[in-house]
Amino acid sequence: MEEYKEIERSIITTHRKRIWTKFIKSIQEFDMIQDGDKIAVCISGGKDSMLLAKCLQELKKHGKMQFDLVFLSMNPGYNEINKQKVISNAKLLNIPITMFETNIFDAVENIQDHPCYVCARMRRGYLYEKAKELGCNKIALGHHFDDVIETILMGMLYGAQMQTMMPKVKSTSHPGMELIRPLYYVKEASIISWKEKHNLEFIQCACKVTQYSTINEDEVGSKREETKQLIKQLREKYDKVDMNIFRSAQNVNLDTIISYRSQRSGEKHHFLDDYDKN
Repeated sequence: MEEYKEIERSIITTHRKRIWTKFIKSIQEFDMIQDGDKIAVCISGGKDSMLLAKCLQELKKHGKMQFDLVFLSMNPGYNEINKQKVISNAKLLNIPITMFETNIFDAVENIQDHPCYVCARMRRGYLYEKAKELGCNKIALGHHFDDVIETILMGMLYGAQMQTMMPKVKSTSHPGMELIRPLYYVKEASIISWKEKHNLEFIQCACKVTQYSTINEDEVGSKREETKQLIKQLREKYDKVDMNIFRSAQNVNLDTIISYRSQRSGEKHHFLDDYDKN
């Protein structure tokens, strides 16, 4: 049996409960895919996006929905070693990537304020444009459960706000395009387990900013790493803490919130606005 077939099979056998079942749950619960969709699966070269590609390939092969896939890999300025690593891993896993070049790393290298945020925004913009050019109506990203709960906690601790990473989002800058996150319920530990089971090695961030820049380390992802470590410590004391963080974004009681704002309308509501009416 070719190696990629063994890796594919393990997703729906060995790792079925921790990966495949949760992947399907995300898609079904949030109605992420419809018949006729053409989805650009965004391949960064990391473990998450590569697993996402394999899961969607399996769904297309065995599922009931009729949809098309494009495996879109953007080179934001990787060195040649990392670029070739992405290409070789895609070949190993039988993922037919379409790679296109950008100079994002060069563009953000000298940005002092929030370079990772700027980089992420630029990447997404390029991916939307290329996906639309290829006739896609959706892009799929490899964000997982841990990304979601880290975002919730980071928003509270460092952003003074209550928000979450949504399972799907309609693009405001690219009409007709939508972003989906099919690994929404899959935990990072499960992805690492899958990777290690098959001795797979993927690239990390691989950007010039985190490797060479002298800017404040707080601006290049350390806040997320701090949050990740905090959640790890909390899990050791209470194993359901991650799910409670996740559910806190679902069980919101607006009657016990001092104020909230609608992003769509821009309207802000304060509890005193109708306090005397009740």
